[in-house]
Amino acid sequence: MRYTKILCLLLVAVTAVSAFAKQPKDKRKYGVYLAGVSASFTDSLVYFTDVQFLDSASVDDKGMLAGRSMYSLQLKEYLEQNEGGRNRTCFMFFSRKRKSLQNEIDKLREKYQKGSSLVLRDVDPEFKFVKPEE
Repeated sequence: MRYTKILCLLLVAVTAVSAFAKQPKDKRKYGVYLAGVSASFTDSLVYFTDVQFLDSASVDDKGMLAGRSMYSLQLKEYLEQNEGGRNRTCFMFFSRKRKSLQNEIDKLREKYQKGSSLVLRDVDPEFKFVKPEE
């Protein structure tokens, strides 16, 4: 009888510890910071978007932004319609941490400014990335 009580108490303790244990982080957690850069080989203009938080964006199992080609297509279409930019190549940068993404964009901006033959412009803040249709 004594061993049964000790065994039950031990079983309850193990169950309680496992229930309150920290769960592993979900790699597909939603919410990603995005920034886009657009350049062209036939034009000296380089466009930079603001760093934007998109709560519906996710990262896949390999650590890549899900639907990244669709986000760059959104930027390309916006620039073609509103800025008259043709044949532009758009690059997407993303991170779960705003500060690390902002540092990456700032470094890229500095590299483009060193040559001084390129004109850097910010994309109108009205442009916002939206989750693409699947």
